[in-house]
Amino acid sequence: MTVTMQILSGGLILALCSLVHLCILTGAVRLLRLLGEDSGKPYGLRIVKLMGTGLAAAVSAHIIQVWMWAAMFVVTETLPDFSEAVYFSLATYTTLGYGDVVVGKGVRIFAAMAAVTGLLNFGLSTAFLVGIYSRLMRDGR
Repeated sequence: MTVTMQILSGGLILALCSLVHLCILTGAVRLLRLLGEDSGKPYGLRIVKLMGTGLAAAVSAHIIQVWMWAAMFVVTETLPDFSEAVYFSLATYTTLGYGDVVVGKGVRIFAAMAAVTGLLNFGLSTAFLVGIYSRLMRDGR
């Protein structure tokens, strides 16, 4: 795969993953608003319920993106099977990059785009969770 094709195809998957992430977080905001209306519970339980819901949404979004990248690594024959692709995708997406599974020279930039996807969307998740927590602390006074 040429460098240009690696950047374009990796960028496309990055964009799709980010769209999925934003859709899940947007849906979670709607759900959090509904759950937040139940003010009959003690304040501490309310925080746990709402933060837990937000965390579950963020984690789910990341898991889906890891699977999306793994599927692309198999479809593009970057990696031989889905199990190895999920492992590599997770290690790359989280920027751990253990190095025990590597890809060929012709797809390194493409694979590195999975790390960029993780960096961007972990930032979104962090902002989302901080926003929930800030709102809960402000409303709890």
